[in-house]
Amino acid sequence: MATYDFVFSSLGLDDWCSAGKSDGPMSMADLLSKANGGKQEDTSIWDLPFPSMDALNEACPAFPQSRELTKGLEQGFLDIKDSLSVVLDPITQPLSWALDGTLYAMLSAPWWIVIPLLLAVVLVVSKSWKLVTFVAISFFTLAFIDYYEYAMQTLAIIFVCAFICVLLGVPIGIAMSRSDTLQRMTIPILDMLQTLPPFVYLIPLIFLFSVTESKLYGIAIILYAIVPVIRLTNLGIRLVDKDVIEAADAFGMTPRQKLFKVQIPLALPNIMAGVNQTIMMSLAMVVIASLVSAPGLGVLVLRGIRNLELGVGLVSGLGIVALAVILDRVTKASLARINAAQKQ
Repeated sequence: MATYDFVFSSLGLDDWCSAGKSDGPMSMADLLSKANGGKQEDTSIWDLPFPSMDALNEACPAFPQSRELTKGLEQGFLDIKDSLSVVLDPITQPLSWALDGTLYAMLSAPWWIVIPLLLAVVLVVSKSWKLVTFVAISFFTLAFIDYYEYAMQTLAIIFVCAFICVLLGVPIGIAMSRSDTLQRMTIPILDMLQTLPPFVYLIPLIFLFSVTESKLYGIAIILYAIVPVIRLTNLGIRLVDKDVIEAADAFGMTPRQKLFKVQIPLALPNIMAGVNQTIMMSLAMVVIASLVSAPGLGVLVLRGIRNLELGVGLVSGLGIVALAVILDRVTKASLARINAAQKQ
């Protein structure tokens, strides 16, 4: 007799439970119970199990088990998979083209063009020769140990995904700042995206897209990294001084003029902080996305784990750290220049 037999007996569901009994082989617990003459040890209040689905199933075989719940969810997703693919494939295909095109461009161009071009961008953004020197040393070191191609693949993916995050995240953040209702609706979604474990992003995408498609890991990176730029854009615009807004209204500015000439410029430090965090989260997700064919230094980290190659794992990990430092310092240098320009 199971622990919770009395629940179904008191509800008059004995016949329903009996109809759900399986004719299959008995479980080990049933065999042991039968070997003991059908006697079952009394369960004390200390050992009383929680009335979970599996515990109730022991008392009533017709009651569903927890595995049936997860299988039902899986089957439901598979049932709508084809319909989702018909809708999502045309929408997400440009992401594959952008990723494949950027990867091809970064790898096809010779190193003596790519590295000086990247250094020129760093110099224009940061105006710091010290930072340019550090970036040059990092790139030449990665190239010297034959990790140049992997580093360029990682950078290409980050450039595309971070750009799309900013392209989508800033307008969403602006819309949230202008509507309290939209903010209340969006914040739970952002909370879910921010707290969902990174590996979980990959599970439904593997069912929807082929592993050979670049958009598989691109979508995972974008969903994981877009949250900071949305949050900080919304926060930055909402923190603009009310007196400044009133002055803009007094000058007769339209809402569009007020947004682009007052609110966004004053919120730019917060927006750039969001961009910085988005780039860092993109880099973190690129490593995890190597599990689903994302190229770059994450592949070497995965190889070091799978084959227990300590040196490969450590060196590629240090390469990722170098890229993270470069991206962080460049975005912070641009943020410092924005802050200095606003104070003048």
